[in-house]
Amino acid sequence: MRPGKIEAMSTTEIIKALSKLSPRDLKKVRAKIDELSGEEWIDGDDPLTDAQKRMIEKRIADHERDPKSAIPWEEFDQRLKRRLGK
Repeated sequence: MRPGKIEAMSTTEIIKALSKLSPRDLKKVRAKIDELSGEEWIDGDDPLTDAQKRMIEKRIADHERDPKSAIPWEEFDQRLKRRLGK
């Protein structure tokens, strides 16, 4: 690359480069994709029903009232795997 010139990567090149990233860098990439995507992933091709939205809002409010009621992701993941027999 010449100084002062930006070269664009194709989608194929980007995907290939992703496999070479460290877990820390992959996390940064995921965060940036989430940031750029906004909330569209929630109501994109598979919109939530009003009942589902109310349930999510209720659970957020419950958590905000009692944050200690939450469990770490690792514990949730283990419980789910046991429940599903995995």
